Amino acid sequence: MTFNEILGLLMLLSMVTVIFIGFSISFTLLFTALLFGAIGLGVDRTFYLAYLQIWSSMKDDILPAVPLFIFMGYMTEQAGLMNRLFETFRLLFAPLRGSLYLAVLLTATVFAMATGIVGAAVTVLGIMAGPMMVKAGYDAKLSAGAIAAGGTLGILIPPSVMLIVMGPVIGVPVNKLYSAAFGPGFLLAGVYICYCLIRSFINPALGPAVPKEERVGNLSKLLREVLVSVVPLAALIGATLGTILAGLATATEAAACGAFGATVLALLYRKLTVTALVNAAKSTLLTSSMVLFLVMASNVFGAVFVQTGASNVVADLLSAVPLPDMGKLLLIMLIIFLLGWPFEWPAIILVFVPIFLPIVERLNIGLDKPELMLWFGAAVAVNLQTAFLSPPVAMSAYYLKNVMPTWDLKLIFSGMGQFMVLQVIVLVAILLFPDVALWLPRLLH
Repeated sequence: MTFNEILGLLMLLSMVTVIFIGFSISFTLLFTALLFGAIGLGVDRTFYLAYLQIWSSMKDDILPAVPLFIFMGYMTEQAGLMNRLFETFRLLFAPLRGSLYLAVLLTATVFAMATGIVGAAVTVLGIMAGPMMVKAGYDAKLSAGAIAAGGTLGILIPPSVMLIVMGPVIGVPVNKLYSAAFGPGFLLAGVYICYCLIRSFINPALGPAVPKEERVGNLSKLLREVLVSVVPLAALIGATLGTILAGLATATEAAACGAFGATVLALLYRKLTVTALVNAAKSTLLTSSMVLFLVMASNVFGAVFVQTGASNVVADLLSAVPLPDMGKLLLIMLIIFLLGWPFEWPAIILVFVPIFLPIVERLNIGLDKPELMLWFGAAVAVNLQTAFLSPPVAMSAYYLKNVMPTWDLKLIFSGMGQFMVLQVIVLVAILLFPDVALWLPRLLH
C-alpha cells in the first residue's frame, strides 16, 4: 500500500475512534478530513477539494426538498393533525385488545407519510399515547417499544429525508427510491401491528380493550371524526407523494406544495397562529441545519478519503473475502448494521455506502443494475432504521424518555429491542425476496 492509502485508512480509524469517544460527528468528519488531507494531499489540494464539495452540495437541486419536507412535518404537528388522527384511531378500534398499540402504529404510519422527522413523531406519540397507555394498564415495555418503533417509520416511509439524501449517492432517482421504500415500509408497519395484536390476544393483560363506557356509541359521530381527521391529511399525502411517484413533479417541487398544503390545513383547523408558525420555522431551521451540515461534512470526508485511494483498498479487501455474492451482500449489511450503533445515518450513507457500491454493482444475483441499486437502497434504508432503536445512540429512546420520565431507559431499551428483532426479520425477508421492494417500481416505472 502507498503512503496515502495507509493515511486514508488511519483517517477512517481516527474518525471512528473520535466519534466513539463522544465528539460531534459533523465536526469530527470535517476536521479529520482537513487534517489528514493536508498531510497526504497537501493544503491547497485539500482546500480546493473541500471548497468544491461544499459548493456542489449547495448547488444540488434535490437538497432544498429537505427543509421543505421538514417544514411540512412540523406544520402538520403544529396543526394538531397527529393528535386528531390518534384519537380517531383510538375510538375506531376501541373494542379490540391492544387497540392503543394499533392506534399508535397506524398514526405513526400515516404521519410518516406526512413527515420524515423521527424526533417529532416519537415525542408527540409519547405525549399523546404514553400516559393513556399507563392509565389503561398496558405493558410498559411493549408500549415504549411500539411508540419508539412507530416513530422511526418516518425515516423509511416516503417522504423520508434519508431517501432524498441517499438517491444521488447510489445513482437512483428519488421518485423510484421512494416507490421501492413503500413495500418494506408498510411491511414493517404491518409486522409491528401484528406482533402487538397477537401478543395482546394471547395475553389480554398486555393490552386490554378500551372500557365500554369510554367508547363512542354514535356511529355518525365516529364517521365524522374519520372524515375530519383522516381525509384532509390523506389528500395532502396523496397530492404530495402521488406527484412524485407518478413523475409529475420533482421531490423539491412536491415538497414545496406539501409545505404549503400543510400550512393551509393548519389554517383550516384554526391552528395557524404566529406562535405556531414561528415554532415550525425554528424547528425546521434547527433540524435542516443539522442534516445539511452533516451532509456537507460527510461529502468533504468522503472526497478526501477517495483521493487518498483508501476506498479502493477497502473495496478490494471486501471483494477478496471468500464468500458467494449473497454472502458478500450479507456481510455489507452486517457492517452497516453495526455502523448504525455509533453513527448517524448521513455519515453512513455519504461516507460508507460509496465504499460498498463498487462491490454491490458487481454482484450477480439475477437483477440488472438499476433494479439492483433500488433493492440495495431499500435494504439499506431498513437497515439504518435499526440505528434509531440501537444503543448507545438510539435517539428514539431519549426522545421518549424526555416526555415519559416515569419510564427508565433500561425499560425503554428493553421494549425497543423486541421491535429491533422484527426489523432484522423484515430486512432478511427483503434480501431473500427482492420483489418486496421492487414490485411498486416495476408497476409505476
